[in-house]
Amino acid sequence: MSVRTGWAAALLSAMLLAPTTGHAAPTASDVSARLEAGSRSAEDRARDADRRPAEVIAFFEVAPGMTVIDLIAAGGWYTEVLALAVGAEGKVYAQNTRFVLEMRGGVNDRAMTARLAGGRLPNVVRLDREMSDLGIEPGSIDAAVTALNFHDIYNGRGPEAAETFLASVYNLLKPGGVLGLVDHAGGVDDDTELHRIDEALVVEVAKRAGFEIEATSPALRRPEDDRTRGVFSPGLRGKTDRFVLRLRKPTGSRE
Repeated sequence: MSVRTGWAAALLSAMLLAPTTGHAAPTASDVSARLEAGSRSAEDRARDADRRPAEVIAFFEVAPGMTVIDLIAAGGWYTEVLALAVGAEGKVYAQNTRFVLEMRGGVNDRAMTARLAGGRLPNVVRLDREMSDLGIEPGSIDAAVTALNFHDIYNGRGPEAAETFLASVYNLLKPGGVLGLVDHAGGVDDDTELHRIDEALVVEVAKRAGFEIEATSPALRRPEDDRTRGVFSPGLRGKTDRFVLRLRKPTGSRE
């Protein structure tokens, strides 16, 4: 192979591997540096060992300058991580439904309010709206993230509702945009009671919604979790076996 041919092949390979949203994919070190520089609480930082945010967010290719949505953000732990990852030049929508904000006596509402108090995360837009009425321009989001939520949609409302949810996310994303999905690994008969879901079911529904199943990450796998106990069981909460999926809206798709 000539030098010219080798250079051309390397360039083509780089183009094929590059993210399609116009932003350079970050490394885990890049994200980690941004998280360390932020004013995150000690309580939030204490969860990093189990959630490994730098590795997960880098895997989702969330980069500075992006417009991102944290779907079913609850109290906003991931919202703040994403806000630091996209930087001042980016934007994060923190979306919650009324049900999520009112559950358990409004704990998520209070947590999100406290997190955003005093404008401490100026690049975050709080979005207390239903998925059917987000008010966001279709095809305007670079990346979406939802963590530990999809099992409740699928188990509680059924496969059709789960597909509708993913189709709504697909519509929000730019062509080439990513949906990063984290959930408790299941695969046993009573996943509904355990708050788990079989990864294969998620893959199946995501494909029907139009997503490409681009990659999985082992970052949050815990083989010691045999998946037979509920995720809130003593000693297991926060330490479940979790799958991490990167789903992509095809570049050639319409917005």
